[in-house]
Amino acid sequence: MIEVLIAPDGSGTQLRLRPPRALDARQFVLLFAVLAGVMWLAAGLGWFTGNVFAPVFALLYSVLLAVALRSVWRSGERQEEIRVVPACVEVIPAPGHSPVFSAHPHWVRLIADERRVRLASSGRQVDVGSFLAPAERQVLAQKLEGLLAANDGRNRRR
Repeated sequence: MIEVLIAPDGSGTQLRLRPPRALDARQFVLLFAVLAGVMWLAAGLGWFTGNVFAPVFALLYSVLLAVALRSVWRSGERQEEIRVVPACVEVIPAPGHSPVFSAHPHWVRLIADERRVRLASSGRQVDVGSFLAPAERQVLAQKLEGLLAANDGRNRRR
């Protein structure tokens, strides 16, 4: 997901990038409950028919499923910010962190292809939007191209 935020004074633009999420937190908990419930039902039937290890495996599977779903949820919390103001272009990997890339817009070059979008300046390059879908990366490249061109008056894409 790409959010475009304009500075209150109109001096610059910030792009906030986040990976798309298919489910919200309540839906993730409901998914876990349904999957664990079906698995415990199967384990109960297995135990009833004589498999004494079925509940042990169900418990291990529940823990593994919870860890996997938690990991998927945490990966959706990633965020990246790209600030384009007349004085500089900054890429901030997460809120509260320092910029990993900073350069004057006149010297920033956009390098975009089907797989990646990169900003380059003075021999340094940084990938942006790596967690976005290919179509969203193309939209990101177009937005960045427009923002850089507006600050510089040149076509920046390569």
